[in-house]
Amino acid sequence: MDALVTGEPCWELVFDEHGRLLGPDREELVTQVAGSGVADLFVLSHGWNQDAAAARRLYDDLFPLVLEACGGVGTLGPVGFAGVLWPSVWFPETPAHVPAPGGSGQSSAGAATEAASGAHVLSGAEIADSLLPSFTDAGEQQAVREIGALIDRGQEMLRAGVATEAEEEQLIRDLHAVARSLAPAASEVAVEDAGESALFAAGSPTVAYQGLAEVFGSTPQVASVQGVGDWFGKALDGSKDMVRVLSFTIMKARAGTVGATGLGPLLVDLAGGSPHLRVHLVGHSFGARLVSFALSTVGTPESSPVCSLTLLQGAFSHFAFSTAEDNPFGKAGALHEYADRVHGPLVATYSPHDYAVGRWYPKASFLSRDDTQDTSDASRWDGLGGDGFRAVEPLERFALLAQEPTPFALAPGTFYRVDAETVINNVEQSAFSGAHSDIRKVPVARLVAAAAGAHARPPSD
Repeated sequence: MDALVTGEPCWELVFDEHGRLLGPDREELVTQVAGSGVADLFVLSHGWNQDAAAARRLYDDLFPLVLEACGGVGTLGPVGFAGVLWPSVWFPETPAHVPAPGGSGQSSAGAATEAASGAHVLSGAEIADSLLPSFTDAGEQQAVREIGALIDRGQEMLRAGVATEAEEEQLIRDLHAVARSLAPAASEVAVEDAGESALFAAGSPTVAYQGLAEVFGSTPQVASVQGVGDWFGKALDGSKDMVRVLSFTIMKARAGTVGATGLGPLLVDLAGGSPHLRVHLVGHSFGARLVSFALSTVGTPESSPVCSLTLLQGAFSHFAFSTAEDNPFGKAGALHEYADRVHGPLVATYSPHDYAVGRWYPKASFLSRDDTQDTSDASRWDGLGGDGFRAVEPLERFALLAQEPTPFALAPGTFYRVDAETVINNVEQSAFSGAHSDIRKVPVARLVAAAAGAHARPPSD
């Protein structure tokens, strides 16, 4: 057990990709929490593209802000913190492609384009190297290396200009086959979160990859992806976008697994050792999905120790907690029946400045858009960080204020869509994800503390 500089207990909860607790020792942790005197334990999970060092920096920055905000909340007792560390797939934000000058059909893979732009085009090997640390299975590691090698082989074929069209098509098919071996099956994720599955089930990857390159902006959009310009160059551009989507869908599924098989049962054990412990779950990005899926294994509504849920720019479906009514999928979301495991409010922030969730999240499901029946369902693949909860009840809305404290009036059992446009707004952090990670702020901490304080569970003895 560590401690914040002010002395509050603080633990790291380290899980592998299957949700196994790697540290600390489970029994020792239960004993430490029980003996710490903590009444309100904040459990925060980081999200996508963060290794352990980056996650620790997030916790070091945010925990003290939350602690200070808790000082003004009278319903909270002694506070403790736990930071979840889990293997999130990292994909470099360095451009995987460089658009050709003048919007021509020329592939971005050409050396002349790279030289003219002054930007670095990621090689397949570099992409593979960035992903490898997140896989421990030898077979999966080999598949990742093979994907990188195939991309680089394709770039060499393109530069040499001597491959036949049949050889080019075979390379794309081989690349797609390896990617499919890594992708989670549609059955492994909830229907509202399975939009990317259509890409890996695509019958014609040569067409799908060209379309993906257009959707992600790797190559200029044209009337048809077939037979226009350099199809193979476009498909190679799209293959890099495919790997980004692959890492994205693996991450989303993994977050749910770690939450349901790892964090949820651990919280049950902690509650067993500390019957009056109140747990406040806070998740960022895919970490929001992790802490949310922990609700599925925290026991009954009566026994659950969870007293608030705060999802900061959540990177999973805004229909996850939905009722069947007004849901384009025709059924309740995967987490609908577990909302009552929270003895307090369920809060989700959203911001138009979050490009990762607002722009790229729905783009990853571009092939699945073919099954949208009408314009009212156009947002079926959007994420929580893009517009907050959808099709839930009771639902309230308010704006998080940047310049003055927001007058929070949160109620247990209520969902809250929190417009954080004026707070989570620093797009300079990343050209790709925008303000997605701009959460190290006092108003955000006040929101977390306010949600924790609005619980409907009696104080500890």
